[in-house]
Amino acid sequence: MIGCVLAATAQAATPLDKVLDGENAARKVTTSPKIDDLAFLRRLSIDLIGRIPTVAEIAEFESWPVAERRGKLIDKLLKNEGFADRWAVFLSDMFRVRSNADGGAALQAYVHKAVNEGLPYDQLCRQLLVAGGRAGKIPEVGFVLGDNADPMALAGTTAQVFMGVRIACAQCHDHPFDTWKREEFYGMAAYFGKTGRRESELTKAVFTIENKQTNVKWPPEGLAPEDQRKAMIPNFPFSLDADKPLPDHVARFVSLRKAEEEARLKGSQKEVSVDDLLAVASTKVDTRPKGAVDSFDVTAEAKQEARNLRVENDLYTQSELRQQLADLVTSPRNRYFSRALVNRVWSQLMGRGIVEPVDDFSDNNPASHEKTLDFLADEFVAGGFQLRQVVAAIVNSDAYQRDHLFGLDAQQRKASEEAFTAMPVRRMPAETMFDSIVTAGHLFDVKHGAGDNKKTIKEIIQVAVSLDGSISADKTEVASLTGRPNGAAMGGAMAGGQAPMGYDLESAIEVNFTEVLAMAKKDEPRVEMMQVSNEDMEARQMMEARALRRKYVDQVVEREIDDNPKFASAMRMPSPAPPAHFLRVFGQPARDVLGDHRDHSPSMRQALMMLNGKMTHEASRVGRLEPVYALATGPKSDLDAAVRLSYREAFTRDPSAEELADAHAMMKEAASPLEGLSDLRWILFNSHEFRFIP
Repeated sequence: MIGCVLAATAQAATPLDKVLDGENAARKVTTSPKIDDLAFLRRLSIDLIGRIPTVAEIAEFESWPVAERRGKLIDKLLKNEGFADRWAVFLSDMFRVRSNADGGAALQAYVHKAVNEGLPYDQLCRQLLVAGGRAGKIPEVGFVLGDNADPMALAGTTAQVFMGVRIACAQCHDHPFDTWKREEFYGMAAYFGKTGRRESELTKAVFTIENKQTNVKWPPEGLAPEDQRKAMIPNFPFSLDADKPLPDHVARFVSLRKAEEEARLKGSQKEVSVDDLLAVASTKVDTRPKGAVDSFDVTAEAKQEARNLRVENDLYTQSELRQQLADLVTSPRNRYFSRALVNRVWSQLMGRGIVEPVDDFSDNNPASHEKTLDFLADEFVAGGFQLRQVVAAIVNSDAYQRDHLFGLDAQQRKASEEAFTAMPVRRMPAETMFDSIVTAGHLFDVKHGAGDNKKTIKEIIQVAVSLDGSISADKTEVASLTGRPNGAAMGGAMAGGQAPMGYDLESAIEVNFTEVLAMAKKDEPRVEMMQVSNEDMEARQMMEARALRRKYVDQVVEREIDDNPKFASAMRMPSPAPPAHFLRVFGQPARDVLGDHRDHSPSMRQALMMLNGKMTHEASRVGRLEPVYALATGPKSDLDAAVRLSYREAFTRDPSAEELADAHAMMKEAASPLEGLSDLRWILFNSHEFRFIP
């Protein structure tokens, strides 16, 4: 499928440029020239795979014929595994995926898998809207549970996320500046009116249920007596493109899907899965008499509930109303749906949307280039809602490959950037900057030899004090962070007796998305029951009482470590990161509020984290296992080559003669060439050129 998409979109740039140029014909704006090849390599790598290129990738790019470089690079990066990492982050921002929410970790993994496998965008969104079941077990259900299955919240989320329309304020009153009415909002919410959230008291499993009655009623509460409020009839307030005969792009879409379905049926016969059988079984009527389970038999009741969570209606009942809504939202005739996505992708790659803000489509906020937006949206539909196809069309265009404008006043520059005849200055997204520092600093793997960095560190531990006042001899008996009575945080590792504030706010565990989905598929709710004698219960209560009276004291202990760190990719970390983490400091949104976009504004915290942070420090240090090490030390050292390599690794270019001279002066003044080279790399990482996209 992906190969077909790339072939189909490789020629799409020229028509796109023609449409855009036609809309700009009447504008008096300056057009910037195209960026050079190495700048294009850096820009495309950042935008498509979420990091700067390596020296080996630069060399490969330069080995290709000049006339073919850019096209070959686009095709290569669209197939790169990093594409799924980078664009799953984009979609996770859109869908407000939170790893710590109900089903959030599985949903994050599912979105990544969908991008990696080229799942059509309409099918992905359909799954998010219709899925029901247990959090984690059914990864897609994390979207509905992300808003606690609240029909009012989901109505606003569905309109704004999937169609770029802000109708949430119509929940309380008619929209003061747009056409949306309160009754229309309630009609939208009614599609979710029967869906609810339930948490098992015994298994703590969270899942969706489908009630028989809706909890969305009209008129709104407080505007009429309760006995006069009626169930709200679901109503989709957005008009669909109902032209007859079929619009060309819709006809092409229908033809494509028909061919795909024929190929699928020809290639293999459908196998019946366990979930299919369970879905069928869930429609059967339960004929057991009420009270068949003894209400006083707690163990039997618990086991029965566990079985219910696996096979009964609560977990596998499909929502007919949400299926109807998904049909309408993802319809190829719904121009809101296709336009909203391509506008978001355009904004990611071009620095601003054709409609800006990207989630505010309305008559009062028209598109700056209506025909360009329609062209992209129609091609998106006709190509089968493939994300890679939209990305390929944009990055192949002249508009994407243009340089920034320099030497003009701010008003002229803004006019060109809004016309997309010049590229605005963009800072790397937080995850991209993180991975780019790790890439340039060789931190995805260890870069120092064993024993090269032995150091003694001091740690603060909390040791239990016995009831008689003596300190426990077992230094491993440490209180947990949350268990300490005063709630104070434990101290971290200290080098030389004190830990710099915020020194290790970059590390995190990399998630294996494949394993997350595999574990979720196997997972079943469990009820653990055991009988405890009265004597055992009394003994346990006495132990718990003693533990509550126990005190803890801080002690400083020394420990020798081999400090040879490596870092995981930010693209695969649980997200969003904790508030003080590097990613959040550099603008990763919390994703807990609708319309919470990334903040690209600079701050003092960002500067301090780059100047003093552990990751920048470790990336700057030269390790014995790095290629530059041999160029900076020994009888065959070549300091010119070492500087050039450092510039290529950090800036994707060679240094100028002046920069080369400055680097030599720095290494001469340092205690050793290695220390001077480390200082140089620290400067490069802290420069504007590193953090901003060319």
